[in-house]
Amino acid sequence: MEYKQINNKRHINRHNGKKSAGIKERIISSLKVMLALTSISVVSTICIFGYDCLTQCDYFRVKTITVEGNQILAKEDVFRETLIKSGDNIFAINLSMVRKRLMDNRLIAEAEVVRKIPSGIILRIKEHRPLAVIDIGKEYLLNEDGNIYKEKTAIDSEILPIVKGLRFSDLNSGDMETGRPLNAVRTVLKLGRKPEIILPNSSIALINVDREIGLTLFALNKIIRIGYNNYADKYERLEKVFYHAQNGQDFSDFDAVDLNNLSRIVIRPSAAPAEEAKKPKEEI
Repeated sequence: MEYKQINNKRHINRHNGKKSAGIKERIISSLKVMLALTSISVVSTICIFGYDCLTQCDYFRVKTITVEGNQILAKEDVFRETLIKSGDNIFAINLSMVRKRLMDNRLIAEAEVVRKIPSGIILRIKEHRPLAVIDIGKEYLLNEDGNIYKEKTAIDSEILPIVKGLRFSDLNSGDMETGRPLNAVRTVLKLGRKPEIILPNSSIALINVDREIGLTLFALNKIIRIGYNNYADKYERLEKVFYHAQNGQDFSDFDAVDLNNLSRIVIRPSAAPAEEAKKPKEEI
């Protein structure tokens, strides 16, 4: 009987010990949670106070706005797009929103907005550079990436190659076959940007697109048929044709050349003798 009482006391003490330990653990856990919440509250208060100090401090008021990369747009036009005013706090300015406003300008291809501590804002832009005019009933400008970015207006006075023969559906086609005419135009214009190329874009007055036979260029007062594909090779052969003409080999000048078939280049000489004017020259 005495043995059972001793065991019961031990059991009760053990139970009470476990209960006390559980209470301590809960108290410690609660304290940790309260400490964490207090720390978060303190940190948040510090951050809010610090942000208010930054965004309201006169030391960080905008004094200078620098524009980089503009060649077509005037600096004043770029300023106006941002809606930033002198005296705005540089940390209160939403840089993402300013960039979005700049990108809404159809002449701007890329934009970056950065703060220059303590009182400056830098606007870095990349403008669309017109490469050609696409005429599909209305005239649109094609940029250096081969994409249309705006309708041509009276203030767009730069002399550019004019592209005719495309359809409106060609401009948004993602299919390789239906997009072939526009891709051909893009390739030729990209080739025309290379240094010392025989036909720089500035020499091309018109690119005529025939959906079946490809491209015909009107350049240097000559008709140059280049069809589809292998344009780099065709330009090399064209360079040889010009070389022959300049050196008076077989002909001194020509009005037209057909480079569609690289194995049989057909040339129509200009000011040729009467007996030769009836048939084209060939260069193998």
